Amino acid sequence: MVEPFIFQIVGYQNSGKTTFINHLITKLKLLGIRTATIKHHGHGGKPEIVEKKDSSSHITAGALASLVEGEGRLLLQIENCETDLADQIQLISMIKPNLILIEGHKHEPYPKAVFIRNQKDTELLKKLKGIELVLYQDEFPETDMVCFQRDDSKAIQWLIDYLRQQIQWKKADPQ
Repeated sequence: MVEPFIFQIVGYQNSGKTTFINHLITKLKLLGIRTATIKHHGHGGKPEIVEKKDSSSHITAGALASLVEGEGRLLLQIENCETDLADQIQLISMIKPNLILIEGHKHEPYPKAVFIRNQKDTELLKKLKGIELVLYQDEFPETDMVCFQRDDSKAIQWLIDYLRQQIQWKKADPQ
């Protein structure tokens, strides 16, 4: 089995990550690149779920996990189960994506794009490893890294070209 290529989109809250990822996923789908995502819920508390469905009532009753399938859609809810990013990657790899996009988990070592809102955020450029792309909001950061204004269409195209190259390389790798 060919392992999916893993790429992170990181930055502080309200820097444009989710909007960018949604736009990127739309374009990747048109290219036939099977993309899965992992989102770090870094705002505190548990992620929201639909409370009035049978699967949630199963969890409330004490089930460890509840899986719902219908017309090709599969929903999995797991409760009281701390997992690290490696476990989450292993789980989502079961659907055989070409690419896993991770939103958040900024200190993990995977290749990444970093969103910079302002001059203060440029500290991330010194702290993080694996930076392939910098997307800035206000002013161009002083760096020799590949940089684009976050709303520049060339940024998405640069990243798509990079990801396609990495995915092709992974497919050609004999391991």
